[in-house]
Amino acid sequence: MREGSLQAPTRHAVDWQNPDFYDEVKLDAELRRVFDICHGCRRCFNLCDSFPQLFDLIDATPSGELHDVKSAEFKPVVDACTLCDMCYMTKCPYVPPHEFNLDFPHLMLRYRAVEAKKGEVSFADAELTKTDRNGEIAKYVAPIANWATSTENKFTRGVLEKVADVHRDAALPEYASKTFVARAAADIEVNKMAPAYGKRKAVLYATCTMNYNDPDMGMIARAVLAKNGVDTRVVYPGCCGMPQLEQGNIAQVVENARKVAGELDEYIAQGYDVVALVPSCALMLKLEWPLLVPENDVARAQVMQLAQSTFDLTEYIVDIAKKQGLAGGMRPLAGAVALHLACHARAQNMGAKAAEMLRLLPQSDDITLIERCSGHGGSWGIKKENFDIALKVGKPVARKTAEVIKNAAENQQPAFIASECPLAALHIAQGVERLDNAPTEKTRALNPVEIFAMSFDILREQL
Repeated sequence: MREGSLQAPTRHAVDWQNPDFYDEVKLDAELRRVFDICHGCRRCFNLCDSFPQLFDLIDATPSGELHDVKSAEFKPVVDACTLCDMCYMTKCPYVPPHEFNLDFPHLMLRYRAVEAKKGEVSFADAELTKTDRNGEIAKYVAPIANWATSTENKFTRGVLEKVADVHRDAALPEYASKTFVARAAADIEVNKMAPAYGKRKAVLYATCTMNYNDPDMGMIARAVLAKNGVDTRVVYPGCCGMPQLEQGNIAQVVENARKVAGELDEYIAQGYDVVALVPSCALMLKLEWPLLVPENDVARAQVMQLAQSTFDLTEYIVDIAKKQGLAGGMRPLAGAVALHLACHARAQNMGAKAAEMLRLLPQSDDITLIERCSGHGGSWGIKKENFDIALKVGKPVARKTAEVIKNAAENQQPAFIASECPLAALHIAQGVERLDNAPTEKTRALNPVEIFAMSFDILREQL
């Protein structure tokens, strides 16, 4: 038998249209095969709560073996998986091409797809995944929506906890009255003196987060690219489908893929690069969609072309720096940085591009890269039953972040907290505030591109 981890991992397409995919007897057999291998290895014990749940379940049996665990007891293991892909990408020695052929995240996806087909996804969970609809409604009443979802509003958050199972203390992203697409309708001046001018043009895939929740960040990203000579257009055909993927609604994900790939294909044909502004969305476009859209699908060619044409935002900035060079006039990094490497950025298998980008700044030798899960996990970490566990999973990140803040204060310099994942950023800030001996000042996590923009004097107030 070949030792694991000696070859680059490959991934098989998800055969979700095959009736066997939903056969519960065959699913149970595969769960038991994989869980038995995981139980004997345990290399992934500290990644998330899914594996401790599994190992504790088995260890609690009289024999200490999987055969004494009832299949009905598997559900908490599945529910704890956040589809972060870190076990597959960084820990598991048995992923393909190894003959054991383990893909734990996609096995959890299969279990959830069976649940979804049986109608076992709760009404609240299904409604939370409708990010486009929710954003369209909320933008008309954004001040009221933000007031109602603020953690300081104990009454409305208590109601939300009962109705939607969202923990009353979990920080939620705010909504904006004017979307990123609407704000980006106006032209932006492109720096003709930048080395990349005339050599690059990009279409920014706004993502539901940037379009509805943080258009300021979208405008900052656009301004940074314009400063570096890149002409941009902003589009948002619809959600990437990650929220639906978390609930096992694969058919809806594929429908979203067809729609988005179809619209972006027009820009690719005109020579535009595609830049996704959130790592989870970039991961979907690059890696998940090609595994989900069937070979015989009419949109298959467009989806594959899109996957080859898509960049993560920080990846794109680094690519400009390497191939054309950045615009001049950058000021030195103004302080220490605690930089969280988001799981879905790591899963893109491109390296720590956010850290690489920040190290392009002058005097950028005080960057601490934190390669651990924040604990948030999409909608998982805001749930009533998961929030405390999410804080526990993310505690190493919070502790390391607090250490950077403390050391910076002792050296009388500012400290920046950054994560490419906007949801992880909120969660890290909450985790830091809940530590013993937490920093006295309220913690706010930035997107690393915001720190990069400061070097060019591109600030929120100017947008």
